[in-house]
Amino acid sequence: MLRTLRKAPLSAKIGMIVIACYVLIAVFAGVIAPFGETEVVAYEFEPWGGDYLLGTDNLGRDTFSRLIYAARNTLGIAALATLLAFCVGGTLGLIAATIGGWTDQLLSRLVDVLMAIPALIFALLLLTILGPNLVNMIIVIALIDSTRVFRLTRAVAMNVVVMDFVEAAQVRGEGLGWIIRREILPNITAPLVAELGLRFCFVFLTISALSFLGLGIQPPAADWGSMVRESASLITFGDITPLLPAAAIGILTVSINMVVDWMLHMSSGLQD
Repeated sequence: MLRTLRKAPLSAKIGMIVIACYVLIAVFAGVIAPFGETEVVAYEFEPWGGDYLLGTDNLGRDTFSRLIYAARNTLGIAALATLLAFCVGGTLGLIAATIGGWTDQLLSRLVDVLMAIPALIFALLLLTILGPNLVNMIIVIALIDSTRVFRLTRAVAMNVVVMDFVEAAQVRGEGLGWIIRREILPNITAPLVAELGLRFCFVFLTISALSFLGLGIQPPAADWGSMVRESASLITFGDITPLLPAAAIGILTVSINMVVDWMLHMSSGLQD
């Protein structure tokens, strides 16, 4: 693994370093942040500098501290939603590809119906009905993104199911779980791992968009999307504070994509 990492291109190394920094900030947010997540420390919209490195927000909370806590909230929730989406979509995709027949048709048509609805509009509709709490948001986002995971998993698994070694396992009388776990899954791991990184990007971008619209992570918890909304009026005065959480979202997205591009290149078997 270390040998592979040393051979990684510069872009992938930079991406991994940035991702590691984000993870460390999220894990040690309580130690790094100079103030509490919801602590009111001064008047609203204090300028940068002094005790408040990036000033204060519309309620007088330290912007720098809330940026740090937002990393923990946004990344933690995005990780949970992404893993749940992969558990549901990946499992159903493998079952559909392996069993085939009416099971495959039923699951595929259900996924087609769900994918026909624009993802953000579907999420807004469901959260409006169910209520924008944390559990509902994770379940709704995981449900919507599991359809994309299902399509990819089914597509790559269908290419493996027709292989001779899978047919030999079926002739031997191996069970469905054994065939999926030992024959199919090891041969489709590379594209699934790459999709995991891309899907994580889409999930936390969705969380930020929902928070910006008021149906994501609810106050007083810090979130990059809601921080953009709360300080958006400062743009008219030439203050770049609203760009800070937006930049945090953009930098992480680009970094993950640089690593995923390298992983896709590795799994493709192409040589430089």
